[in-house]
Amino acid sequence: MRQHIFGKTEFTVSDIGFGAWQIGGSWGEVSEADGRAALNAALDSGVTFIDTADVYGDGRSERIIADVLKSRGGTRPMVATKAGRRLNPHVADGYNRANLEAFIDRSLANLDVECLDLVQLHCPPTEVYYRSEVFEGLEEIRRAGKIRHYGVSVEKVDEALKAIEYPGVVSVQIIFNMFRQRPAGLFFAEARRRNVAVIARVPLASGLLSGKITADTRFAAEDHRNFNRHGEAFDVGETFAGVPLDTGLQAVEEVRKLVPADITMAAFALRWILMHEAVTVVIPGARNAEQARANAAASALPALSAEVMAAAKSVYDRLIAPHVHQRW
Repeated sequence: MRQHIFGKTEFTVSDIGFGAWQIGGSWGEVSEADGRAALNAALDSGVTFIDTADVYGDGRSERIIADVLKSRGGTRPMVATKAGRRLNPHVADGYNRANLEAFIDRSLANLDVECLDLVQLHCPPTEVYYRSEVFEGLEEIRRAGKIRHYGVSVEKVDEALKAIEYPGVVSVQIIFNMFRQRPAGLFFAEARRRNVAVIARVPLASGLLSGKITADTRFAAEDHRNFNRHGEAFDVGETFAGVPLDTGLQAVEEVRKLVPADITMAAFALRWILMHEAVTVVIPGARNAEQARANAAASALPALSAEVMAAAKSVYDRLIAPHVHQRW
């Protein structure tokens, strides 16, 4: 699998990582056994970057990762977690050093490590990016030895651009896929100029770009594609990338025409993301070992042609952009 230097850090990571939200919760029932099998399959396939958060299954995701890595031994992958979403209410004032350090201490225990590789502010309110004391607090925690690096996970391009003004921010996690193309403009240019790592999340638009979802698909009550369809629980952009389902399904059929016969739409969608040099790592999730291996295999696919890239951009411009482009 192809490897990239992770921005300004000492880490080298695979261009396909492992997104561990699914093995924590909010994607319907995923057993611990399936979660462990998915993670092991990803690692066996050469994945060297894992993304999780303290709220994924209330720590379940972090604990599964810790157990799997301990049982495997050997060289550890880079493990990124997040902090902030345990706040209730989730408000800017909660993003202070004391609260963040408490969340970090909890993740240290869950992941069974003495120092976190990377902690990311977990989609905080926009105001947080304008409070330098938040980032000063993270820097103090870094110097204390509890975290090696810190970054941000953002909802909006404007938040990403503000965050990377802080010199200690080494990475930005942002939604980027064929149905959310705005980051490829000014933000990617600035991230490359500042040598900030870019983590592309929601790469398959919550499964839409797998090509397997139809108008008749039903989701479990505990699946965010059911309970957050209109942003009831968190930002609607995290669910189907904020695209109305009927519009998304129409666009999927347009994209399907571009996919070579010998690869899946999901692999095609991942390879599309990797065509953008600013992307350091893309983090698809996986419910089982088969999905994890298929995700990893996308790294080896040949480059997409300029004609195919232009056609994908046309689908976005015609069908998707009116719903999402200026919103995030």
